[in-house]
Amino acid sequence: MSILEHTALQDALSAKQAGWETKATDAQKAMTTENLEAIIATHFKESAINVGDNMIDFTLKNALSECTNLQNTLDQGPVILTWYRGGWCPYCNLTLQFLQNSLPEFKKYRANLLALTPELPDKSLSTKEKHNLQFEVLSDVGNKVAKQYGLSYKLTDALAEVYKNGVGLKNYNGDDSSELPITATYIIDKTGLVQYAFLDADYRKRASISEILEVLKTL
Repeated sequence: MSILEHTALQDALSAKQAGWETKATDAQKAMTTENLEAIIATHFKESAINVGDNMIDFTLKNALSECTNLQNTLDQGPVILTWYRGGWCPYCNLTLQFLQNSLPEFKKYRANLLALTPELPDKSLSTKEKHNLQFEVLSDVGNKVAKQYGLSYKLTDALAEVYKNGVGLKNYNGDDSSELPITATYIIDKTGLVQYAFLDADYRKRASISEILEVLKTL
């Protein structure tokens, strides 16, 4: 995989954002900006798990009700731990596709990829099948693990109403909490230590594939 392919993810995300901005109303843009500012105002980066911290172990089920434990997965090698908002999010779908395409590269370093989503299992199964994902997609219903990692946030009232009526967020997540995870990515070494953390309030920005690979090379 070339460097150009590594940088293509953010290029694709930026292109999708640009397309949205040409169609979005001023009110929609203002709501998105307000929500991002609200997340930043929580200073989540100061409280979230970060580089140098120890991972917090968890066990979650995939869409087939099969359990995956983080520590057991670490016994096999480094873990790339990433969160996505849901299969309804076009930025998440793009990212999942790029991660799937990069899976052979990750495997060269004996790394396993775990993707967490607050979606109900049947919804996450649809996403997995749609994109033919060959890595574990785990349902973090209620954002329980996201909260432990300091990554859960509540949508502003205005945007929550849009996601409720436009997206049907309750149908995906099974509750009225209007809570979503920061789309963070961690690389955790076999000892359980976080070696890389991508933490950005803007869901349209994601961890670089090239950065992930550079860190994996050192482990």
